[in-house]
Amino acid sequence: MLLKLAWRNIWRNKRRTFITAASILFAVFFASFVRSIQKGAWDNMIDNVVNFYFGYAQVHQDGYWAEQSLDKAFVLKPDMRDLPKEVSSLEEVVPRIESFALASHEEQTHGVLVVGIEPIKEDAMTKLSTRLVEGQYIKNDDQAVLIGTGVAEKLGMQLGDTLVLISQGYHGVNAAGKYPVKGLVKFGSPDLNKQLVYLPLPEAQYFYGAEELVTSLALKIKDKKAVENTVKAVKASLPAEEYEVLDWQEMIPELLEARELDTAGNMIILFILYILIAFGIFGTVLMMVKEREYEFGVLTAIGMKRGKLAGIIWLETLIIGVLGTVLGILFSAPIIYYFHKNPIDMSGMGEEYSATYEKFGMEPILPAAFEWPIFTEQAIIVFFIVTLMALYPLWKIWKLQPVEAMRA
Repeated sequence: MLLKLAWRNIWRNKRRTFITAASILFAVFFASFVRSIQKGAWDNMIDNVVNFYFGYAQVHQDGYWAEQSLDKAFVLKPDMRDLPKEVSSLEEVVPRIESFALASHEEQTHGVLVVGIEPIKEDAMTKLSTRLVEGQYIKNDDQAVLIGTGVAEKLGMQLGDTLVLISQGYHGVNAAGKYPVKGLVKFGSPDLNKQLVYLPLPEAQYFYGAEELVTSLALKIKDKKAVENTVKAVKASLPAEEYEVLDWQEMIPELLEARELDTAGNMIILFILYILIAFGIFGTVLMMVKEREYEFGVLTAIGMKRGKLAGIIWLETLIIGVLGTVLGILFSAPIIYYFHKNPIDMSGMGEEYSATYEKFGMEPILPAAFEWPIFTEQAIIVFFIVTLMALYPLWKIWKLQPVEAMRA
């Protein structure tokens, strides 16, 4: 009975109902949009850094990550290649040998990270071949390199030019070599573009004087949600005193810390937004109470219990709140989905914006995260604000003086 009365009441004044529902709709939209952009930007940044190179976890010789020295290379044993057979969530192990070198072309020099890879396995994990912008992908028996577009720009190189590499190899041996550029690759992370040079694993091992050795095994994990369990399982399969197994959060904690700091800042912005939303909704509730003060006075005067009247008003507010939040989700979803598929490109706003994003190692784009928990989370928060604002008419009814209300 009370629900039926509440439903009829909210449509007695359609304009007021539409204004209140619209304020809730836009509240859900703005809160969801801000949250989705913030989460999408960081998910994109993590994908740029993690998926394009590091992987979600790696295996090294114990102590390697702290020093990152080629002298901490280890022999890749057959049982390590067979880890995917023991750990169901592990799809593949991708061997690499990595060290820094001085790259030179004509009069230009630049410090680079030389990475020896097994081309097929590397491509299966990081989709490296899809990042080719010019040239061809390397093969395991090639004596050629792939270089980042940033490296090519720094050294003034083009496809087919010869890259000279000089470094210190395994246990201090001299490392030097000349390699034709077979292809140019471009990453989402500007930092990776300016550093990476890829060699086939056998050639890189020969260059560094480290035959049969690797510095890391990148783990290709089927589901990124299973990273923690996969790391534990791999650790249990390897001698703890010989190897370390680290996930991306342990390898690049500064990225995690930056995300947490940025999330905290965005929560402050959202909190301010919620306050503005609360005042907006309270304004419509205040308007509704003022318009119906005479009605409340009459109903109370003819004997309607205040508790029943308060219950009807509470239900009216909740119905409008549910209506507004549902419409807010339906309104937000297609817009956020559009920006999920068509990220906001900040590069057109000037070089300063691009340079700022580059400092964080990410592309100057803002994709929106399209995840239903974002919508439901914001809808629940806004709905909670609505129900909190509904306390005002209840308090007003409780304090109502019928005679004074009917004179208003």
